[in-house]
Amino acid sequence: MDNILEVKNLVKSYGNSVALNGISFSIPKGKIVGVLGPNGSGKTTLIKIVMSLLSGYSGEVLIKGIPPGSEANKIISYLPDVAHLPPWFRVNEAIELFEDYYDDFEKSRAQQMLTSMKIPFDKKIKKLSRGMQEKVQIALAMSRRASLYVLDEPIGAVDPASREFILDTILRNFPEDSSIMLSTHIIADIEPVLDIAIFLQEGEIFLCDEVDKLREEKNTSLDQLFREVFRNVY
Repeated sequence: MDNILEVKNLVKSYGNSVALNGISFSIPKGKIVGVLGPNGSGKTTLIKIVMSLLSGYSGEVLIKGIPPGSEANKIISYLPDVAHLPPWFRVNEAIELFEDYYDDFEKSRAQQMLTSMKIPFDKKIKKLSRGMQEKVQIALAMSRRASLYVLDEPIGAVDPASREFILDTILRNFPEDSSIMLSTHIIADIEPVLDIAIFLQEGEIFLCDEVDKLREEKNTSLDQLFREVFRNVY
């Protein structure tokens, strides 16, 4: 199967409020796809459905042919936009937790990444800065040999100087036959690594295409295009 993720006519409502209004797209293997849009555009709802954290939707979502659930989660590495590691754990204990829980986790890869990030292994998570905590979470997520990496705001808490290093870490550590779906509002920094951009607006897909094609057709950067499309939102 060439597509890692397939979404067809996905609809999700909260009462009378429509969060996703019949969206359809696919993510081929080997691609990094940015799901971009302002708050309330449907990004979080989409991610939660893919991760089987939300039910009660219509349409179809398939991860390598598997609907969201426990089986699909075995081939997805998820980085949420909130801290999720036990704060009392030391970094090396977090590594051991992932090693025990995930069959596809590569401990040596995590240790190598964290060493390159200058993260102390014997320090408790709660004693790390928020940016360092995010680096730990990224390293752990990217040390799994997953088919799909779902990264929700992966560089939101790190300083600008660290973002390039983080993005390079992501690029160098995901398998060629896997894909990444990431959600972010920091377009300028993330743009160089994206293959495909999906603009969500009020639960609908406003744009969905290859980033190079969008830049050529619109004669502008993805960041500037984003600002123009959502100028009245921010």
